[in-house]
Amino acid sequence: MTTPTPSPASPASADTASLAVDMRSIVKAWPGVVANDHVNFEVRRGEIHALVGENGAGKTTLMNILYGLIRRDAGDIFVNGKLAHIQGPRDAIALGIGMVHQHFMLIPVLTVGENIVLGREPTTAGDIYDAARVRQEIGELSRRYGLTLNPDDKMGDLPVGLQQRAEIVKVLYRGAEILIMDEPTGVLTPQETTELFHVLRGLRAGGKTIIFISHKLKEVLDISDRITVMRRGKVVGHLITATTTEQEIARLMVGRDVLLRVDKAPANPGPVALAVEGLTAASDSNVPALRGVSFEVRQGEILGIAGVEGNGQSELIEVLAGTRKASSGRVLLGGKEITNLSARAIRSRGISHIPEDRRGAGLVLNYSVADNLVLGRQRSARFAWNGFVLMLNAILAWAKRLIAEFDIRTPTPETRARALSGGNQQKIIVAREMASEPLVLLASQPTRGVDIGAIEFIHRRIVAQRDHGVAVLLVSAELDEIRSLSDRIAVMYEGRIVSFEAAETPEERLGLLMTGGGRADAAASKVAG
Repeated sequence: MTTPTPSPASPASADTASLAVDMRSIVKAWPGVVANDHVNFEVRRGEIHALVGENGAGKTTLMNILYGLIRRDAGDIFVNGKLAHIQGPRDAIALGIGMVHQHFMLIPVLTVGENIVLGREPTTAGDIYDAARVRQEIGELSRRYGLTLNPDDKMGDLPVGLQQRAEIVKVLYRGAEILIMDEPTGVLTPQETTELFHVLRGLRAGGKTIIFISHKLKEVLDISDRITVMRRGKVVGHLITATTTEQEIARLMVGRDVLLRVDKAPANPGPVALAVEGLTAASDSNVPALRGVSFEVRQGEILGIAGVEGNGQSELIEVLAGTRKASSGRVLLGGKEITNLSARAIRSRGISHIPEDRRGAGLVLNYSVADNLVLGRQRSARFAWNGFVLMLNAILAWAKRLIAEFDIRTPTPETRARALSGGNQQKIIVAREMASEPLVLLASQPTRGVDIGAIEFIHRRIVAQRDHGVAVLLVSAELDEIRSLSDRIAVMYEGRIVSFEAAETPEERLGLLMTGGGRADAAASKVAG
């Protein structure tokens, strides 16, 4: 049940002595944008408190203010009942606040121990690095909180779940009593998420206070004690986890009812559109990334690729999109070989690509929305005379149509892409790639980092593409997304397809396959669905 939102002028709870964090009437604005509009945010000692909201709701700004990465324009912060003067991360750390960032702040070539103590290295009397003391202190922290780590392991050799443990130990080593966890499960398998939640509950039992930022509502309900919901820079609800639902949280976040499941009819697959045979390719560091990958995607179906990130999914999509060369094997589009053609040639033959890195590979952020909506096709006859002179009126008309059709929320078509929220930036890419009427759609992490409203919209559009006969190859780190969107699932591990599974395969089995367990006999895993 939603409890009343407090007035901006007063804290939500009269019992301020029990609060670890009490942020009152926080204001932060940039030209044209009010990120935090008199926000009140309270976290009790020894609780796991979830902070949720759409992209652009202001939650990250609020936490960056608490950690000292951004300075507020107005408002007060109390930590453990005392007025706090936080001018930077050093002040926050001194107050016992630590932040585990979504993108780990770790150095791969250093050991676990060296990463954890970096900047606070213990030394012997001769100012020599005291490795024995590092092992002892990290060992004590690991045992106390159930965070098993070997201080001598090289960080770059560890799976992502253990790297995250190292990040947590790092903030604990600096004396953190209040931990801010920013999208901590974004790259974890279900098993690693379960292990993380066991750790977080152990930290809570040990008296730590945790602020948990996530867009995964099932996880919010699983791990948190209370929830604060933000929308458009304001707090719109305070919820008690035990008495609320996904639907209620989503409604507060978006301001309307949200469809939390993918509504789709059974697939009606046609002929094979895309065939991949024995594909091999190297990574950027010239080590094998794809090791004989074979599969088929038919017209009118969605084939989902499940796997822990770093097991060849990115390289596979890049080879199929023409941005990475295959060292052997074949790629056939409608029976015709397109192996190692250029990205432009592949695009012209009917393959569209939603890249996993929207800011780095999907958009030119300083270009306008309109220019980004024709990117890659700006020299076509539709938008350029003789392939050289851009027809600006045609580009503008095209942009206005897609802005309306795909609900891209932008002040004007001429607005720079970097001025839009992450969800609207993603909609630009989705609109551009789907509007080209492709034969095959490569959708890599299509909803990464976008809010629940945009996720709902993008999912509907992907299903609509399938229903219009497009062959969709979906890569996602989100197992819920893979299971709900896919008609078939292929599991990748260490550069190979280790199993083909039905869409209704239990999450636990998929997670096991993704980490190399329960591997099916490759000879028994047939490409045909």
